[in-house]
Amino acid sequence: MSKTEGSSSNPYAKLAYNNERFLSSAEARPIRILSEYLEPQVRLRRAGVQNTVVLFGSARILPRDVALERLRKLESSRDGSGPQPSEEQLRAARMGVEMSRYYEEARELAFLITRWSQKLNRGSGFLVVCSGGGPGIMEAANRGASEAGGKSIGLNIMLPKEQEPNAYITPELSFTFHYFFMRKLWFAQPAKSLIVFPGGFGTMDELWEFLTLVQTGKMGHRAAILLYGSDYWKRAINFEWMRETGTIDDDDMSLVHYVDSPQEAFSILKEKLRRDRTLRSAFSRRFF
Repeated sequence: MSKTEGSSSNPYAKLAYNNERFLSSAEARPIRILSEYLEPQVRLRRAGVQNTVVLFGSARILPRDVALERLRKLESSRDGSGPQPSEEQLRAARMGVEMSRYYEEARELAFLITRWSQKLNRGSGFLVVCSGGGPGIMEAANRGASEAGGKSIGLNIMLPKEQEPNAYITPELSFTFHYFFMRKLWFAQPAKSLIVFPGGFGTMDELWEFLTLVQTGKMGHRAAILLYGSDYWKRAINFEWMRETGTIDDDDMSLVHYVDSPQEAFSILKEKLRRDRTLRSAFSRRFF
């Protein structure tokens, strides 16, 4: 037995940093919080990650082929053999096919960003696609980066209904957090842009977090915020009404930009990054 392990079988004689019972206790919460800051910091530095582009959106949006197959099975079961699908099931499946375009477009956009970053010859970690690490739009982002031959980050979170990291995250850049606020910190701190695809509560949460940090100057830099899918976002959030009522102003409205295609998002993203004084020296005009 090594000296570091101690010579006693008494569980109370353990070194504090080897005492799992203590580390899991309420009293050790500050240590756990600090670990979720320091451990990702060390791993990101080792991987050479300098800046990120965060792609966020619904975990429920399916790849096009999966959505089409789900609809096909439901429609084929209407011939009388087996349980009949309800109209609500069919409606949801048809909507799933319609929404699947966002999966494929997030995948394409992540591919474009990663390929472009590689051409800058600033190292594989200069500008890295980052997602929430789960399925749906998050998977699409990591998948597109992987298909471009680049690295990508997945910041997963422990949930009551467990969310597994998707298969396309670069293994050494796959993280799992217990604390939402520490995960949010790592979304925001290295981010030069947030591209938000249609999503639910979690997506809204990240959007409002970024908007508030940028609006109040707490981020330390002005990350570009792109809302992908103008029809969805203008129906989901009525920013114009907020401006009309005086709860936000023109400057606040300038924080968000609507985009509707991978090419449009990519073009605006490049222009926004070119204006970032912390990145300006890294870019050559020929890439724009």
